[in-house]
Amino acid sequence: MLYIILAGFIGYLLLTLYFTYLVHQLPRKPVHETPDWGKAFDTRIPAKDGCFLEVWRVEPEGNSRGIVILAHGWSRNRDRMIGRARVFGKMGFTTIIHSARDHGNSSPHRFMNALRFAEDIEAVLHWVNKPVLLYGHSAGAAAAVIVANRNPDKVRLLFLEGCYARTREALLSLYRTYNLFFGVLFAPMVVLWMEIFYKNGLDSISPVNLSHDIDLPVMIIHGEKDQNFPLNHARILRDSFPAGRAELFIAKNSDHSSSSLNPEYPAAIQTFIDRNLSQP
Repeated sequence: MLYIILAGFIGYLLLTLYFTYLVHQLPRKPVHETPDWGKAFDTRIPAKDGCFLEVWRVEPEGNSRGIVILAHGWSRNRDRMIGRARVFGKMGFTTIIHSARDHGNSSPHRFMNALRFAEDIEAVLHWVNKPVLLYGHSAGAAAAVIVANRNPDKVRLLFLEGCYARTREALLSLYRTYNLFFGVLFAPMVVLWMEIFYKNGLDSISPVNLSHDIDLPVMIIHGEKDQNFPLNHARILRDSFPAGRAELFIAKNSDHSSSSLNPEYPAAIQTFIDRNLSQP
């Protein structure tokens, strides 16, 4: 009986180790859309580890009010941010949208995570070489927090859509949402493997633990019916920034990825920019 229990435990550890590999690689759900405003330039730029990123730079008609970098979430690609970029483009901003490594047609790279997403945003920042408005969705939002924390002089305004508060809680919530059986039985060990691989660093890159030092205007955008990261994540995150620096826009009847489709979204973005962005 003891050998059976031991074999079962070892089998469980090996299976969850395999699942840990899988969740870093899958799924990939790219979408296909192209900019339909301004003048779009499609290019590649260098990234860390000898990789490259596919990038769109879309210039508005007339003079540009500034530059907005938009970062997509896990499993997506630059095309996923077209609708959001269009809102900024119509306001007169230059928009820059990239696919993270191992996403879209950017270079392959194993074991992507929020830190790797942040490295890719920083590669775009280096390429732009100017202060920007930074917009991230989901994992891209968590990465945007890391970037704003590490590069305070390069980010003028910060937009966080569908962002989580604490990494460990977010992962467990995400896995339970996708599959309750997996989320209950296997996810806790998968997350523990991640803690081991990242040397107990999950907590150190949690947005709530980095936000205290980000002293700039922040707009947090969250779907009222977000099941991946319930609305409480957004409220906790808002309250973790310096007093008065972050505000929360709740998109009614929206889920994790549809806040930008809410009819009130463009006006909310415009109002936030007009109130917080000094004219060039």
